Amino acid sequence: MAKLWFKFQRYFRRKPVRFFTFLALYLTAGSLVFLHSGFVGQPAVSQSQANPAVGSPAEGAELPFLGDLHLGRGFRDTGEASSIARRYGPSFKGKDTNERAKLGDYGGVWSRALKGRVVREKEEERAKYIGCYLDDTQSRALRGVSFFDYKKMTIFRCQDNCAERGYLYAGLEFGAECYCGHKIQAANVSETECDMECKGEHGSVCGGANRLSVYRLQLAQESARRYGSAVFRGCFRRPDNLSLALPVTVAMPNMSVDKCVDLCTEKEYPLAALAGTACHCGFPTTQFPLHEREDEQLCAQKCSAEEFESCGTPSYFIVYQTQVQDNRCMDRRFLPAKSKQLIALASFPGAGNTWARHLIELATGFYTGSYYFDGSLYNKGFKGERDHWRSGRTICIKTHESGQKEIEAFDAAILLIRNPYKALMAEFNRKYGGHIGFAAHAHWKGKEWPEFVRNYAPWWATHTLDWLKFGKKVLVVHFEDLKQDLFVQLGRMVRLLGVVAREDRLLCVESQKDGNFKRSGLRKLEFDPYTADMQRTIAAYIKMVDAALRGRNLTGVPDDYCPR
Repeated sequence: MAKLWFKFQRYFRRKPVRFFTFLALYLTAGSLVFLHSGFVGQPAVSQSQANPAVGSPAEGAELPFLGDLHLGRGFRDTGEASSIARRYGPSFKGKDTNERAKLGDYGGVWSRALKGRVVREKEEERAKYIGCYLDDTQSRALRGVSFFDYKKMTIFRCQDNCAERGYLYAGLEFGAECYCGHKIQAANVSETECDMECKGEHGSVCGGANRLSVYRLQLAQESARRYGSAVFRGCFRRPDNLSLALPVTVAMPNMSVDKCVDLCTEKEYPLAALAGTACHCGFPTTQFPLHEREDEQLCAQKCSAEEFESCGTPSYFIVYQTQVQDNRCMDRRFLPAKSKQLIALASFPGAGNTWARHLIELATGFYTGSYYFDGSLYNKGFKGERDHWRSGRTICIKTHESGQKEIEAFDAAILLIRNPYKALMAEFNRKYGGHIGFAAHAHWKGKEWPEFVRNYAPWWATHTLDWLKFGKKVLVVHFEDLKQDLFVQLGRMVRLLGVVAREDRLLCVESQKDGNFKRSGLRKLEFDPYTADMQRTIAAYIKMVDAALRGRNLTGVPDDYCPR
């Protein structure tokens, strides 16, 4: 054996190139075996991923009395569900192992189209499969925006892109093309004609040759109705002084939504009003504030050049908001002189503080500050984020603090309260997905969510109770009321800040209200994350806060807080 080993060494000593070649082949083979085992076996979760270090609190907040939550972003889903999801795509949801095995073994008898249909029957609530439709390059079935990805196209990616733009339908074709639209303008065909696999999702069907797999998107209620890039505002009565309210008017015998929206966009107006065969452009003003919507049936006259859309009448206008930015409320600056009082914009994390800051800056024209510092918010335009909260250069200061000492440091406060069920979910999404992202399914189903609710639900109640007890001159604003009646509620907030805001400026804020911090309405959970025990606990906290508000002669919590 020693002699053989000696010959082996001498051979490679004389031929070093062969030695290094052999070594490279050996390492390559080992790497391939390692990678293969990684794909076949269970995905591992490292200790650092399972128990990551505690991240920074809500938008920079230092959370009181909550302890070490061990919540982080690195967690990955484990178990058989992960490998099943990789194989059949995100739409697969099996009830048990036997069912997965049954669905997984399709055999040679089933066609690919039938396989895709069974997978789609397990589709999450985010979209409903409609069917396979004919498509034509000269006359598209879905006539909104489109995009292609010949390497990574998936069903969810197409659905999400169409939902982000407010479309009602998403269709996939050739395994790699995504089309969006409000109407399906083509005939339904046999399911077997949609037979192409998605380029980025093995086992799922993404249409066929000139064939669309079409989904009806289940958008959240608050998602805006759109026509392409234009936001639908509603049906409104013709203003009394038309030329003053909408200064541009163009006759359009062959009226369509596209034509009117394109005209007003080209002329740089944020509103496009369709009045039968006339297109009007302008701004929201006191003459045309868009506050009193009429029944849409009063505007239900079909467009002469568009079969499926309404173009209004000479007496009732269909109004869309174009992509043109209303610049009447976009100027912002620091206060010209140091403020003599510190006003807090206080809220529990996830209650819409960032959104409220956006509204206040637009309405007043002054930057808001923060008790913390969040670089991502600074980069998004919140320039007061970098100032020290006592600088006196900002109109108000964001804070999530709830201790007596911290509260008494402020001279007045706007206390923003949100439904705890919504606030907890919003903050959980922020912690694990960023300001406009979403927590992964594994986080909701893992230990993170129950632990989060156990620690944060009491804080939701104590935050409000502390500000009511220790705060000076506290204005209570409910997030739900601000969404429903922004004009009135924002006016109350601005008056507390000591600023006189012009009515036209507040109307401008309404048209720019969403800002850059709104989550897509599409990605909703397919299950209720709140257990019965969680709901009982949160209901008790809601009653506690409601009693505290009423005890100070304030309006109690909105009716939809409990039950949800």
